[in-house]
Amino acid sequence: MPYEHIRISRDEPVRERHKSGRYFPPPPPADVQGFGQRLKSRLNHTVENAESLDVGGFDERLLVRITLREGAAPPPLDEIEGVSIISQEEKTVLLAFATRAGLATFESRLVSLAETGSATKKELLFALEDFNRWEPENRMGAALAAQGAPERETFFIDVELWPLENPQQRAQLLNAFRGWAETAGMSVADTLLQPSLVLARLRVSRQQLDRLLNHRDVRTVDLPPRTTLGWDVVLADVNQFPIPLAPAENAPRLAVLDSGIAQGHPMLAPAIGDAQGFTAPARSASDDSTHGHGTFVAGIALYGDIAASVRAGVFVPQLQLFSGRVFNEDGGDETQFVEKTVEEAVRYFHTNYQCRVFNLSYGDLNKVYDGKHVRGLAYTIDRLTRELDVLFVVSTGNLTQSQLPVNPLADYPGYLLQASARLLDPAPALNAITVGGIALQDQTHDAERNPHAIEDVPIARIGHPSPFTRSGLSVGQAIKPDFVEDAGNLAFVPLRNSVRHQGLGVVSTNVDFASGRPFKQGHGTSFAAPRVAHLAARLVHRFPDQSINLARAILACHAHWPQPSVELLNADGKAPGREALIRLLGYGRIAQGAVLESLDNEVTLFAEDRIGNDRTHFYELPLPAEYWSGGRRSREVAIGLAYTPEVRTTRLEYRHTRMTFALVEGDSLQAVADAFTKGRAKGIPETTTGRSIPGDNRKAATLQSSRWVFKQTPASGARKLFVVVTRNDSNWSTRRESNETYALAVLVRDRDNTTVNLHARMNALLHARVQERARARV
Repeated sequence: MPYEHIRISRDEPVRERHKSGRYFPPPPPADVQGFGQRLKSRLNHTVENAESLDVGGFDERLLVRITLREGAAPPPLDEIEGVSIISQEEKTVLLAFATRAGLATFESRLVSLAETGSATKKELLFALEDFNRWEPENRMGAALAAQGAPERETFFIDVELWPLENPQQRAQLLNAFRGWAETAGMSVADTLLQPSLVLARLRVSRQQLDRLLNHRDVRTVDLPPRTTLGWDVVLADVNQFPIPLAPAENAPRLAVLDSGIAQGHPMLAPAIGDAQGFTAPARSASDDSTHGHGTFVAGIALYGDIAASVRAGVFVPQLQLFSGRVFNEDGGDETQFVEKTVEEAVRYFHTNYQCRVFNLSYGDLNKVYDGKHVRGLAYTIDRLTRELDVLFVVSTGNLTQSQLPVNPLADYPGYLLQASARLLDPAPALNAITVGGIALQDQTHDAERNPHAIEDVPIARIGHPSPFTRSGLSVGQAIKPDFVEDAGNLAFVPLRNSVRHQGLGVVSTNVDFASGRPFKQGHGTSFAAPRVAHLAARLVHRFPDQSINLARAILACHAHWPQPSVELLNADGKAPGREALIRLLGYGRIAQGAVLESLDNEVTLFAEDRIGNDRTHFYELPLPAEYWSGGRRSREVAIGLAYTPEVRTTRLEYRHTRMTFALVEGDSLQAVADAFTKGRAKGIPETTTGRSIPGDNRKAATLQSSRWVFKQTPASGARKLFVVVTRNDSNWSTRRESNETYALAVLVRDRDNTTVNLHARMNALLHARVQERARARV
């Protein structure tokens, strides 16, 4: 059941700022000898199972799954001769090939640990939690696990093998697997050998599938790719859909600043409130560009997901759409600065229609951010955001096809992190929402027609960064992009050494609709940004009296990293994987289910306040005892903090104002407040349990977020968590004596607890707290 988000107020007192302390790793196990005995037993059991159940393998080594202790960094187990780490599949899961000699070394150290409490390099062992076999369910891909095997006698299946770092071993592995499969009666349709991707497409029976799921060299087994959106959608006849009704007079408003709009498009026209041109000399509002960029962006901005509307067979505009033509796409010389046309358009739509959200899918290829000053259009956006309290949603910009490596499949995703792939202006703007791209499709039309061959190999898999998206960070190492959305994908054609994109794009409205095709496909972060802008406009509409920062904060705390990207980048919460993930995905993709309204067990708290320099605000989270009780399960807390500081282009410290937040645990508000008071006590360190982004990574941004996952039940009583917001300006700031506005959003999620309505319990706790404060003032 949906509910309104819950407003909270900060707790007194306001204190002077004090820096938090350092984080120290947990100590070794309390019972070292018992720990050693248990691990030795688990290792022996794992070896017995692997020897008896695993089949195949290009050499004699055994495959061992190693589980790390919660919060432990992966230890350098490769230091043990004969042990080779081949993959980290999850934050706490390592896969290793091990020789008999290497396993014997492991066992001897565990024996010594069990008998004496000491062993050679025992700190490596203290990071371990368990040994297991890589089971069939571990090898089962997401599609195969969700859909099951096809109901046919034989069917195609895709097998991914372990992508070993040694090229010679990688080739041996693939050749040995192919020979094993053919001997077992499987038909090998195609294979692919790349540095980080080893694939085989097989025709198998159900019985043969079971054998594959026990093969030592198999990483995953999954169904072949299929398109989320069929080719027939792009060829849909406009006459098959009813003409959309106009949105309500008080519908949310969104302005698209682009190359104009095809005003006669039947899916757009009923929702267009106004369209104006701001480019010289003609100042035409129409999208007469070759590719219809503005019309394409407008369709996504209006509907969010065009493909979903096509499938549903009906288009229902939820927004009033405004269009400002601020640049031309004809390749000719511009006679005006784009900064001028953008500012004129923003002021026009803001003054006349009270538009507060603007989509600007624009990137200047000649202005790749160099990591130094922010200027140009990015600065203009930051300034207008603060002055008018408006929200810009911009794209990261794209790599052009000529900028891709010769073989992007082999170099992906590393090339996305090179200096040449950094953000395009205006993406570095700190106060805007910057959106990068992820892939949500992984099959071209040719691959769909020829499922037996690997002719087209998607460069990205579903949930991976788009192969052309650009990466951050922004000024001062501020996190950019903020979010990612569907921008399309590309496929590599090994036989032709070329890139293909048909069937891998985003669907939206076609400027050439008069030809009978109302929709077409496109690729680029330009088409990721309007999907976020659509959601932002609806969210801003729900809070007309709040600053634009609240929408930014709420969106941030509802974003998370797609698990496929986490696995791709080996982002185990430590550097360098985490840094790569942040540079490409920011805070991740926004989960839309509870963004606009809270649910029974997914509740958003929010607050807006003003804070002085060198001051600290405190918020005690209203977490009921039932949130912590009930045993081991995932309980999530996500926090978003947003503010719009004044900026200056002549300083490397671009912001006048600096704010940060921390999530801390304490016995009471007074204890936490005392710890943050300058000179009175040591600061309380931020809670690190299950944390996604540390404070050092997020502190430079004006939109900051992190997520915590708590799995363990507290040993005694409920935990008290506090959000601490601190302001500390640069010495040169001219605003040190003024108060600054910020917005705070906190998402509390407990999906596995179906017996307690978390929203009702938190509301009750807040009501009781208000009454208690009122009594205290009497």
